[in-house]
Amino acid sequence: MSDDFPQGVAHQVPDDMRARLSSEPETLDLWRDLTPLGRNEFICWVEDAKQAATRQKRIERAVEELHEGKRRPCCWVGCIHRSDKAPGRWQQAVLIEKQGKSR
Repeated sequence: MSDDFPQGVAHQVPDDMRARLSSEPETLDLWRDLTPLGRNEFICWVEDAKQAATRQKRIERAVEELHEGKRRPCCWVGCIHRSDKAPGRWQQAVLIEKQGKSR
């Protein structure tokens, strides 16, 4: 049996996020209506959380934003993991900042 759950372009939906998105038919319909790039942004935003509590808050906020009609996470610079395009200026700044913190 194939898995047809809608994914992103660079990220796969993690189990906890998938369970929440699947918990309500309307939410799942909204998720399915997003483009793969839009889904990718939400997945990357959730996976970028450092703490479990923040991750859960982001999953819930993603559901809220879907119901508000948003197609991308609010206040997110965008996925830095995509291989189909170079990072933008803001994404480069985030990468530089993260490199500095890891040293």
